[in-house]
Amino acid sequence: MPAMVVLGRRWRIASDDLVFPGAFELFIRALWWIGTLVLYTNHKGRFDCQGGAVLHNYLVVLLVLLAIIILTLCAIVYISAQGTIMNPGPRRSMPALVYLRAVLYIPEFVWACLGAVWVSDSSTGCKPAEVGAVIAAVISSWVILLSMVVGVLIVFDPLGSQKPAALDRHSGLRNLESSESSQLFYRARTLAARVWESRLRLLCCCLPQDDNHRAAFSSISQLVSGFFLDTDLVPSDIAAGLALLHQEQDKMEHCRDPDEVLIHSPSSPIREDLEVELEKSAHFLQFAVAAYGWPLYIYSNPLTGLCKLSGGCCGNRHAEYDLVGGDNLGCHFTSILQSTGLQYRDFIHISFHNQIYEIPFFVALDHKRESVLVAVRGTLSLKDVLTDLSAECENFTVEGVSGTCYAHKGISQAANYIYKKLVNDGILSQAFNIAPEYKLVITGHSLGAGTASLLAVLLRSTHPTLECYAFSPPGGLLSKALADYSKQFIISVVLGKDLVPRLSIPNMEDLKRRILKMVSNCSKPKYKILMHGCWYEVFGGTPDDFPTEMENRREEALNQPLLGEESLLVQRSSTYQSLSSDDSPTHPTHLPLYLPGRIMHVTEEGPTRRHCFSQVRYRAEWSSETAFRNVLISPRMIADHMPDVVLRALRSLTRDHPFALCHSSMSNSHLNVI
Repeated sequence: MPAMVVLGRRWRIASDDLVFPGAFELFIRALWWIGTLVLYTNHKGRFDCQGGAVLHNYLVVLLVLLAIIILTLCAIVYISAQGTIMNPGPRRSMPALVYLRAVLYIPEFVWACLGAVWVSDSSTGCKPAEVGAVIAAVISSWVILLSMVVGVLIVFDPLGSQKPAALDRHSGLRNLESSESSQLFYRARTLAARVWESRLRLLCCCLPQDDNHRAAFSSISQLVSGFFLDTDLVPSDIAAGLALLHQEQDKMEHCRDPDEVLIHSPSSPIREDLEVELEKSAHFLQFAVAAYGWPLYIYSNPLTGLCKLSGGCCGNRHAEYDLVGGDNLGCHFTSILQSTGLQYRDFIHISFHNQIYEIPFFVALDHKRESVLVAVRGTLSLKDVLTDLSAECENFTVEGVSGTCYAHKGISQAANYIYKKLVNDGILSQAFNIAPEYKLVITGHSLGAGTASLLAVLLRSTHPTLECYAFSPPGGLLSKALADYSKQFIISVVLGKDLVPRLSIPNMEDLKRRILKMVSNCSKPKYKILMHGCWYEVFGGTPDDFPTEMENRREEALNQPLLGEESLLVQRSSTYQSLSSDDSPTHPTHLPLYLPGRIMHVTEEGPTRRHCFSQVRYRAEWSSETAFRNVLISPRMIADHMPDVVLRALRSLTRDHPFALCHSSMSNSHLNVI
């Protein structure tokens, strides 16, 4: 920060991002120069082949050219390592060095072409070592030139040509509230949305371009384009900020006093309630896992999965398939049978039809728990990702719920799709005709958990005894009124530092604000932050020691946008207005959304880092939505979301529950809501 300006435009790279690529190229060039020097020294005056004189001159010029490039790279690495993220002053000469390095690609390109011509036309009679050295030099030059082209494409910013010419740069503090700056910001955001929409269309070119997809592309591009538009962050700044934030969160966690634990007798209703819900959660999660079909089954059973599914996939089972509805069964049905232990006759409907806002699910009879079970699949395709990313709010009116009702658009559309299939197609009626005394249970994981929760809200009025078990649901799902209402019949299960239950637009805005605060406070060069961050993520150790509180003398300066001189100018943002405070912005730009139902939080006991084969022990406790208002950076933030990991944790808890249940001081308040 700020982004480097070269050739009159901004790039997605900062002047302190050239330490590692420059050092790597410097290492390659140094080896190349030493090898060329050894070859020239050993054969000096003895190039007796047909093109010996040309080869002699070629090597001399190559040595000089490599020496100049090496000196330039040394200067680039040294200058790039100076200053800090927020202090690019010591690196002001970096654009000139980049221009010089770019100019040196021209003679290198010419010399590589001359080397190729010499090998093809004048190398007859020369020693194989000499010819091989020239060929290696030519190949190396072409590889480096190709890498440079790829690197330019990666760091190219389609919005980098936008200029803040409409505002006077020499008028001191810029008037970011003016109508002129508002128009500039609007034009920049519109262009950014178009760029992201084009990228989505290119990425999803294989998908049908119907109205749903076009609407999803438009809404997602609006969301993504505006997220970092009011900052001058480059990707490496975000990586450095995440590394610093992870270490800061770990320091705060280590310094925090242990949570107060209420002592309850073995017959306490709180303990009994948690034990019962753990048992039921472990049971129903296997159906949510089974809904993923054969890909997750083979992933979870890498040695035996293919063998167990091969017979069912290839066999002729048309008679059994007539017992269920739906489409695209294939190996999915066999994997569901293997995962759940149910029989063919227990299934009412199975569908693996998948489009945007339309996700797979199945309906079966669970005789063990005497329930009609609806299991919804989580994210497994690009279409599911588009459903996830359609994260703006839409009205989700429910009778009997007081207060404002709204929900995640993409997930509410998916819930309405399944609701219409269950009700209008008579799937639930068929199931309850077979087992009228059974109760309705809805379950799912990730996207399936969010869809199952909204589906449960829709069906609650006609099935007052229904229960819903949502595993690792997305955090930005329900309005406060709907979240409170859902506590009567929904249990959400979250493992550890899972990222998805903490994902919401307000939480991501808060994460951006914290990243800005961390990088603006840190006084170390970016390359040191990244090196220590990588070491800390892989091997652990002691968190880095860096400032964590805003210095008073800097608060006034940080109330202004943290933008570079040549950056896109934006309106004053709540991100900057709240930089000096850990509180959320006073006027959030997005409506808050919450996790559904009561929240059961499962965490690991013992040290956060352990040996690969050490036994893991878990604890479970009732938690509240306030515990999931911040994104926690951790190496396990993705692993804790995997359905097989959550299932393993719940099964461990149900085996070891006399020692694994903890009840925080929040337990009473949660149970009083029920």
